[in-house]
Amino acid sequence: MGMEPALIPEAVIAGKQKSFSLRPKVPLPPETQNLSAASYAISTLLSVTPSNRFPSRSAFIDSSTSKPVAISFPEFFSQVSSLSSALRHHSFFSFLSKGQIAFVLSPTKIEIPVVYLALIAVGVIVSPSNPASTPQEIEYQINLTCPSIIFVTSTAHLLPPNTKNVIHIDSAFFKSLLTYASQSSGNIHGDDDIIIPQSHPAFVLYSSGTTGRMKAVVITNRNLISMMANTKARYDEEQDMNPQVLLLPLPLFHVFGLSMMMRCILFGDTIVLMNRFDFIGMLRNIEQYLITLIPVSPLLIVAMVKLDLVAKFNLSSLESVACGGAPLGRDLTSRFASRFPKVSIYQGYGFTESTAAVTTSDRREETLVYGSAGRLLNNLEAKIVDPVSGVVLGPGQPGELWLRGPTIMAGYLGDEKATKSTLDSEGWLKTGDLCKFDDDGFLFVVDRLKELIKYKGYQVPPAELEHILHSHPEIDDAAVIPYPDEDAGEIPMAYVVKQPQ
Repeated sequence: MGMEPALIPEAVIAGKQKSFSLRPKVPLPPETQNLSAASYAISTLLSVTPSNRFPSRSAFIDSSTSKPVAISFPEFFSQVSSLSSALRHHSFFSFLSKGQIAFVLSPTKIEIPVVYLALIAVGVIVSPSNPASTPQEIEYQINLTCPSIIFVTSTAHLLPPNTKNVIHIDSAFFKSLLTYASQSSGNIHGDDDIIIPQSHPAFVLYSSGTTGRMKAVVITNRNLISMMANTKARYDEEQDMNPQVLLLPLPLFHVFGLSMMMRCILFGDTIVLMNRFDFIGMLRNIEQYLITLIPVSPLLIVAMVKLDLVAKFNLSSLESVACGGAPLGRDLTSRFASRFPKVSIYQGYGFTESTAAVTTSDRREETLVYGSAGRLLNNLEAKIVDPVSGVVLGPGQPGELWLRGPTIMAGYLGDEKATKSTLDSEGWLKTGDLCKFDDDGFLFVVDRLKELIKYKGYQVPPAELEHILHSHPEIDDAAVIPYPDEDAGEIPMAYVVKQPQ
């Protein structure tokens, strides 16, 4: 079901310099206003959230402990206030100041959202890392970011020898910091004497970037505020939306998990945290905590459709799933709808460099455009560029997706060369993805440019061949790679997993 062509901006139809988002422009705080992302999130929650959503409502529930631990919204506010006050006034942190970096190395725990918000509230930049990283990777990240303080759990053994200023989140000392405001005047929005411009970095997140090598992505407070404003605009359209209970199997060091965490803080929804993902644990949590929303990958959608054990759990509370990572095809979407007729699938597409999603399918009719990653979010611009000639292409023509807008990163920390090759002088982010828009403004992701197979001068997307292979009834999974060929340059070679008999 298509949208009315009259809604399409002339720039999209004509294939001119840009294609603008079809969604209405979302107002943002003036760029000159000093405002941290923590202050924006909490003040928005307190100003727009109905009082019946808290104080009794849980903000976070840790499902990974032997006995689930919960923290209410008043407790969460109090702990953020206390920790931010301690970071400013406790003698232990006398060396810490605005603009310095805090390295966070921990699996998902109920204390991590408190640590994140308290740090950015006082202008300290948060750099969370994957606790599954090798000691060599951790050392590389620490050398890159030069953190002034490090927060750890059982992950301390991964740190380089003689690392200083390490705080153990499980220690009695850290727990005492969560009540520090009772002895000192704490402010939930950070101290009044700390000036935090929106352009000030909030997070440094690790990504392979658009060129493969690990990079440190600088996300500003303005980036996060813009991301949250987009989310709030969609929420405002559904004023009668009930409080959500979201299961978060995603790690909080990843931009997708981080964005979902900020979303729930913004709206006063409950997040059920998982220390590490396992499929049965996910199903059990949906049943136990009456989960209404869960972010998933396409592989999880496949598992929910195919596996018989899913039927052993009561998933009737589930209202919607947010899928990212790759667009879902018509067959898989239809099979999911057949098994879960009351559950809506909303798709999104984005990057660490864009502060998570840049396109979404927000409405049910948008989800019916199969294979699409949705439409551009509010306040974003996009254009499709021929990767060879640099010519801006029109609808239906595949090329590299370029993006511009207030959620686009500030750059890569300590890597000016990579920043300049990814962000041009006009602020366009070169994504490295081969994409196309249709006449209705829906985005279709074709493949990664660097993964294209160069066959006799033609660029062959492996994903298109994989999609054809997946349609074969006797093939369970397939991966296509380039294979060197003297005559053709490269030819496609497929690895295939047969369906079990």
